[in-house]
Amino acid sequence: MLITKANVLKALSTVEDPDLKKDLVSLQMIEGVEVEDLFISFTVVLTTPACPLKELIRKDCLSAIEKAFGDQVKVDIKMSSSVTSIRDNAPLLPGVKNIIAVSSGKGGVGKSTVTSNLAVALAQSGASVGIIDADIFGPSIPTMFNCEHEQPGIREENGKNKIIPLEQYGVKLISIGFLTPSDNAVVWRGPMASSALKQFIADTLWGELDYLLIDLPPGTSDIHLTLVQTVPVTGAVVVTTPQKVALADATKGLSMFQQPQINVPVLGIVENMAYFTPEELPDNKYYLFGKGGGQALSEKFNVPLLGEIPIVQSIRESGDSGYPAVLKDGPTAEAFRDLAAEVARQVAIRNAEQQETKIVEINT
Repeated sequence: MLITKANVLKALSTVEDPDLKKDLVSLQMIEGVEVEDLFISFTVVLTTPACPLKELIRKDCLSAIEKAFGDQVKVDIKMSSSVTSIRDNAPLLPGVKNIIAVSSGKGGVGKSTVTSNLAVALAQSGASVGIIDADIFGPSIPTMFNCEHEQPGIREENGKNKIIPLEQYGVKLISIGFLTPSDNAVVWRGPMASSALKQFIADTLWGELDYLLIDLPPGTSDIHLTLVQTVPVTGAVVVTTPQKVALADATKGLSMFQQPQINVPVLGIVENMAYFTPEELPDNKYYLFGKGGGQALSEKFNVPLLGEIPIVQSIRESGDSGYPAVLKDGPTAEAFRDLAAEVARQVAIRNAEQQETKIVEINT
């Protein structure tokens, strides 16, 4: 076959994205095709910088080119990314491509730890990321990011004061913990807490973000309803631990998102504290809280199990010190990076297969 741009695209049209089940050319993932004698170059634009199938796609492209033109050709394949989004003409958060709610049925399952490490892992992959700490009565994000005593800036735009989020470890942050003394309790009624969340959404200068994570309070509350009534949520991640009581509460939280009047896609389940691994015995796993609970829950609701995060001392130390575990080396960091890749993958699949989530219009 003659080596031309058209024939290169024809060859690459035989390469399928493993998740989206369509060929790369029709998905418009091939750009910048150049041909010069036996030299071929092009760029594959992935749906996320955290794509876990990057090397498989590269290998499949190379095989397709060599099958079409022979193994004597020289091929330069560049890999870039552009995070997908189906948020069009959004009046709120117009520069944010994906809004991800991170929830749990009960407290104490490590939801904020998962949110923090997930955000940093996504940022490490090259994505632009922010976190709204929506747990108004028990904010954890300032501690998790070692910035309890910092305050966000204020900038006037069009005669209105806007909040400038803090930035730590490549992640933009806003929390009620930045605006109130750390040793003072926030004693507010539900409408006041909901008003604070609305302000974090509407009055904060988030700029361009690939992913905005919302660290929700445990359970189902005013805050959850306020979120889904204010912005269309791309999807939800549900955090649980393997114990029966945690799974029962996670079931309630998950079913809330799947109610017809709410109808937020559930990207998957994260099983935190899945097993204990001593640092001196990294290959040993002890299932202190039971085994397989997250998998059973994912099968019951037909949603993915996004990851299993071990319980190790370094995670607790990292949370207390404000230096997320994913910034260190070891199996825990790898588990969070794998989680970030899987979340990004599920967002891309969701955006390819489903319509934009509608803002909820209910009076409850």
